[in-house]
Amino acid sequence: MKKLESSLLNMVLVLTAISLIAGGTLAYINKVTQGPIAEINAKNLQDGIKKVILGSQPGDLKVEEPVEANGYTLYKTDKGTAVKAVTNGFGGPLEILVGFNEDGNILGYTILATVETPGLGVKADTWFQEGGKGNIIGRNPGEKELAVSKDGGDIDAITASTITSRAFLNAVNAAYQAFKGNTGDAASGASAQAGRVENATGTGSDSIH
Repeated sequence: MKKLESSLLNMVLVLTAISLIAGGTLAYINKVTQGPIAEINAKNLQDGIKKVILGSQPGDLKVEEPVEANGYTLYKTDKGTAVKAVTNGFGGPLEILVGFNEDGNILGYTILATVETPGLGVKADTWFQEGGKGNIIGRNPGEKELAVSKDGGDIDAITASTITSRAFLNAVNAAYQAFKGNTGDAASGASAQAGRVENATGTGSDSIH
């Protein structure tokens, strides 16, 4: 087989061919994995809703169709409402799901996605749980907004991760405002809370078994 002459044109042709092959391969992989990834995300969301509403208690939930409210997603169930909120922590996007009972008390929360530094910001997954140093379970953001002690609140921030703690708590406050807005109060509070999160960081029904 004759060796290709080393020239600018041949180099461009070879690089173009490689790019086309690589692009086609990536597109194929994305198409193949898109379905399974969507299924995993859907299952994680269902598990999350159950976790933030029921905690460790056994039982089933009847979940209504999700409702969008000022950029937040609400999942009403027969035993409470779960609200999904996205904010920016120290390392990047922090997606949380918070469960509220009909009075607005926090039933539970879970971290759906985070890129925070392992060992620091990622501790938010347990730090604010019942028994944790910054426990928020049972609190009602409508009675008193959640804030770390450095901001005049009474919640201990994650050690060496005040920015993430502040962003997380502001997101919970905003989720509460979205929850209240969808139950009859002014929903504009969620947008105001979302702005405060940015300023703080610098940046039908189904059953779940």
